[in-house]
Amino acid sequence: MSHRLLITDCRLFDAAKEQPTRSILIEEGTIAAIGPAAEAVHCDETLDAGGRMIAPGFIDVHIQGAGGADVLDATPEALATISRTCARFGTTGFLATTVYVPGKENRHLTVAAETVGRDLGGATLLGIHIEGPFISAQKRGMIQPNCVCPPSAECFAEIQDVCDGRLKMMTIAPELPGSVQLIESLVESNVVAAFGHSNATYEQTLDGFEAGVSHVTHLFNAMPSLHHRSPGPLAAIFESEYVTAQLIADGVHIHPAVVRLAFERLGADRVVPITDGMQALGLPDGEYIYNGLEYESREGTARYKDGTLIGTALGLSRLLDRLMTFAGCPLEVAIRAASQNPAKVLGLEKRKGTIETGKDADLVLLDEDCSVYATLVAGKIVYQK
Repeated sequence: MSHRLLITDCRLFDAAKEQPTRSILIEEGTIAAIGPAAEAVHCDETLDAGGRMIAPGFIDVHIQGAGGADVLDATPEALATISRTCARFGTTGFLATTVYVPGKENRHLTVAAETVGRDLGGATLLGIHIEGPFISAQKRGMIQPNCVCPPSAECFAEIQDVCDGRLKMMTIAPELPGSVQLIESLVESNVVAAFGHSNATYEQTLDGFEAGVSHVTHLFNAMPSLHHRSPGPLAAIFESEYVTAQLIADGVHIHPAVVRLAFERLGADRVVPITDGMQALGLPDGEYIYNGLEYESREGTARYKDGTLIGTALGLSRLLDRLMTFAGCPLEVAIRAASQNPAKVLGLEKRKGTIETGKDADLVLLDEDCSVYATLVAGKIVYQK
């Protein structure tokens, strides 16, 4: 007999306010039915939503750590801590985002690969996202010099080997010699090739798109600014009709006015909100260490001691609140950006990203202030206030 969970009295996030609340029946981790709130059905478990809004679970394609843990800790326990912390902020799936150190063991990647898809008690680890090592030394940002090297087929083969088929995204700079060939290899391997940490010109960015780049890592950050005589990558990105882009909508990494500009120019279906989260995410302000260097977390922003921005300490639910404020978009649009858009980027739209029968029961219940009341992953309640 399959396990059945019934969520009662919930309001679909994109439903008109005058519409009645609904019930959602979940069987063995999948949405089995969506019906009238009064519908009676025998279930093993019931969750009364109390009229709250229900939305597809958020997917974070760019997070290094949370809850005091980091992917670089190289333990299943650290990944479980990140997973459970993500769930507190409505995230039901994430990519373990990290670096590759050429010539080293990179045990953190081995551990992450072995942990993909396991029950971690919170958000599902969907795969690995590596920033580098084929990136610009001039635009490496927080990434240390020993995590950067010239593009080579041999190094890429080593990365694929250690990731054991779990590499889902790689950030790469298309202007480097040999990058175009590697972008083509990424696409052939069903890995998302993401433009980022790059000093590319407008033309070199277009070359990357032609080779198969379909995504952009933290738009505006770690790339040249727009200049009227040297447009750089931003003009190419905005001109594209299909390239999606990560956006850190905290108002610090990108000024609120630029968040609004990017959202208007790209359109709601091409923006993918990310946390770029550090292990300070979900923890109080204080001093922490990332990749051997001290950093400070203050009011949701993480910086090295020299002031270099290295990520946020804000969960996705909190960033969506800021996205709505800065971009002037309604809640349902922000929710789709954080759920449906990343699902499409990762090729998971047939299973995740929307509330439909037959899809994975990765769901989040939200209070009126957008704070998370409960998070469900594969129909299991992994967080509840």
